[in-house]
Amino acid sequence: YRKHEWDKHGTCAATLQVLNSQKKYFGKALELYQHIGLNSCLLKAGIKPGSSYYQMTAIKEALTKFYGVTPKIQCLPPEEGEKAQTIGQIEFCFTKELQLRNCTALKGESDPMQADLKLGTEELSVCSDTLPTYYPSEVQ
Repeated sequence: YRKHEWDKHGTCAATLQVLNSQKKYFGKALELYQHIGLNSCLLKAGIKPGSSYYQMTAIKEALTKFYGVTPKIQCLPPEEGEKAQTIGQIEFCFTKELQLRNCTALKGESDPMQADLKLGTEELSVCSDTLPTYYPSEVQ
């Protein structure tokens, strides 16, 4: 898994001095993860992991209000017989200076790899704004 992340993203990030080794890259990723404190932000908005279903719009709003940028949220579609989608990944985007920026793709900037992302065997896709949304406490 780590090798995949490094080959896919790290080798590109390595053009920056602060990220030019695997140790620096993963260290910085952990630092940014802790700095972002996603769970505590969502808890402040009353969104608790593993407890109930939420509106995707409420989750997006809470994140955008708290961070001032739009993250990219991907979901696992409802399983057969289920009505709710499950959040599979919340992705924050950064500038080269490691400042948060909106995750909406910049003009002329496309990432064809994004479509190939899989969690287990299931496809992650753009979350629906209308389906009830489950925010899992543990990512499998």
